[in-house]
Amino acid sequence: MRILADENIPCVSAAFAPFGTLNTFVGRKLTAAQVKTADVLLVRSVTPVNAALLAGSGVRFVGTATIGLDHIDQAYLAEQHIGFASAPASNARSAAEYVVSALCVLAQQQGFDLTKKTMGIIGCGNVGSRVLKLAQALGLRCVVNDPPKQRRGELNGVDLVSALQCDIVTVHVPLETAGDDPTVHLLNRETLAHVRPDAILINTARGATMDGTALLARLTDCPALTAVLDVWPQEPLVPSKLLAKVAIATPHIAGYSLDGKARATELLHQAFCRHFGFKPCWQARDSLPPADLTALYFSAQADFLSCAQTAVLACYDVRRDDGALRKISQNPQPATYFDQLRKHYPVRREFASVQVQSTHAAFRQLGFT
Repeated sequence: MRILADENIPCVSAAFAPFGTLNTFVGRKLTAAQVKTADVLLVRSVTPVNAALLAGSGVRFVGTATIGLDHIDQAYLAEQHIGFASAPASNARSAAEYVVSALCVLAQQQGFDLTKKTMGIIGCGNVGSRVLKLAQALGLRCVVNDPPKQRRGELNGVDLVSALQCDIVTVHVPLETAGDDPTVHLLNRETLAHVRPDAILINTARGATMDGTALLARLTDCPALTAVLDVWPQEPLVPSKLLAKVAIATPHIAGYSLDGKARATELLHQAFCRHFGFKPCWQARDSLPPADLTALYFSAQADFLSCAQTAVLACYDVRRDDGALRKISQNPQPATYFDQLRKHYPVRREFASVQVQSTHAAFRQLGFT
């Protein structure tokens, strides 16, 4: 069996090499000629998979090691009877922890109390639901906007405007171009006008969910508006003027914990085996290095919120990734630099890698061991 895989899928050799010949490719540069003789194609979000790529090929199974599906033409795959699998929720925990890290950094920098803030969560799927749980553990008052779930009666949510008017607004929607709830340019001139001029706006969804020009204008008009962007309208390009206005800027790595990426590979391994009738022979834990556990002790008298911020940033401090992206202006090939930051992303573990000794039960709700 001929297996073609994105070079940035972690542990892909260990998970798939036993089943045939494995070759890797650069995600943004994959061509139809490369795919033509492949039986299996494994991608990440930077590779559009459609008729233009697959027509005339021998591909029988496509897997994407991502939560998002906007780069996959699922209708074409079904029409061609090509098996398909994604990795739902694999990096959701990582993306939610990114949001918490950003909030802890901003709370320290700006001197505010998270328990005094309201949060509007737009999109309450795999990531948004985890953000909700973590935010509530930190004491934030949260409202949720998710029209599909609200119509199905699965959620007691609020309208979009109400969510946008919170102290903190965080976006976790899939990229939808059509249907009842399109999300392309969900953050546009009209909707951004509802965002408070002193709010915190976080986007870890997809770059196309926001109108970059409109966001730049809003940030220019409202200097107290704090933006945290992990995604950009024209990745891998990052508009220099927008970057200069953003408080925390990162190169689409919110879900890039090693744990989350390995879980995605395991989900693809399992789906691949089901499709071809093989017995699964690999698990993420087989390839993950032991966590370099950090142990923290907090007395019963210590302020929980202050301790929680210490624990969060001991595990993951988003400023590391912000600092790396800020150097993009010094690079003669900024798009290549953006991709290299993702390709060579340093090992990052999730909150569970930090041992916390404390009487505060909320540390367990945050995921610390």
